[in-house]
Amino acid sequence: MADDPTIKLIEALIRCESITPNDAGCQKLIRKRLEVAGFACENFDYEDVSNLWAKIGTTGPTLCFAGHTDVVPPGDLTLWNSDPFEPVITNRHMYGRGAADMKSGLAAMIVAAEQFLIGAQQFSGNIAFLITSDEEGDAINGTRKVVETLLSRGETIEWCVIGEPSSHQQLGDTIRIGRRGSLSGRLIIRGTQGHVAYPQNTDNPIRLFSPILTELLETTWCDGNAHFPPTNLEIVQLESGAGALNVIPPKLTATFNFRYSSEWNHLTLQKHFTSIVERYDVDYELDWQPQGEPFLTAGGKLVDAATAAIQDTVNIIPKLSTAGGTSDGRFIAPAGAEVIELGPVNASIHKVNEHVRLKDLPRLVSMYQRIAENLLLTR
Repeated sequence: MADDPTIKLIEALIRCESITPNDAGCQKLIRKRLEVAGFACENFDYEDVSNLWAKIGTTGPTLCFAGHTDVVPPGDLTLWNSDPFEPVITNRHMYGRGAADMKSGLAAMIVAAEQFLIGAQQFSGNIAFLITSDEEGDAINGTRKVVETLLSRGETIEWCVIGEPSSHQQLGDTIRIGRRGSLSGRLIIRGTQGHVAYPQNTDNPIRLFSPILTELLETTWCDGNAHFPPTNLEIVQLESGAGALNVIPPKLTATFNFRYSSEWNHLTLQKHFTSIVERYDVDYELDWQPQGEPFLTAGGKLVDAATAAIQDTVNIIPKLSTAGGTSDGRFIAPAGAEVIELGPVNASIHKVNEHVRLKDLPRLVSMYQRIAENLLLTR
């Protein structure tokens, strides 16, 4: 498979050390490839984030392939079996940072679009690519802003396939049809600093927070619904102290995150959280960071097209899921698009020795190409 065009493109992309938000030349490679295929390409760069919008077609609905070129840092290099930014093929797998998340998805999408355009003399609609270098980072100057720009000039996306590694055990066993919302926050509880030997002269913020924490963790936020698992709250960091063992600290800071179902939005969730804190007589401060509302494509032409493409390619019926973290679908779906995520097996993502199965690459290309055919070819 050494001459396979998908493998060659993945290797070129992995060699770009595109640690978020640095694109490191990935989009330059992709733009050159898409322009040769006939796409009109535009770069939208906001601050240190690179974004690429490419489109081909005339009129009608737009099928957008979306993804990100940025990757998470490789971590401790001594734990890798090879250079994370030098692709290595061994044991029928390709290794390298971004191999699964998500440079293989991007490469397969591009090759699929090329093959579709060669085989389709006429098609109804448009094919587009929306690629960012800010998905693994703050996600402020990437897809979110490109979508805003497109909407401001009247461009819409009807269907969007994101190449995130959605598969669980084998390629195509899962289609993500949505994601839970994400809401982070920081709660500060203020007390009164003093000597530990004289607690009557102090107000320990750790003691003040203890019953609040208990209630927060014992609260059933919701039971989920037909499409989403239950909402959960995780305390991710607690900070307190005054620099000495004999001093009661002046404050405690708790950082937390909600992953929430469509039973909530970030405003109703904030309100309920705040009402719990306010049941206690404490001096507090709350800061919120909404990161995206839940989105869902429960059915429709895109889900049907992807399901058929998977069955045609690997002869399995995929599970429809909303599990996992967040993705840039949270910025695309609110504009009215049907959005799914379909990509390689995700077992090694963000880990050392990240890898993708070689046998899955031509199959993934076939799935993406068949989705385009199912949606854009006149039958």
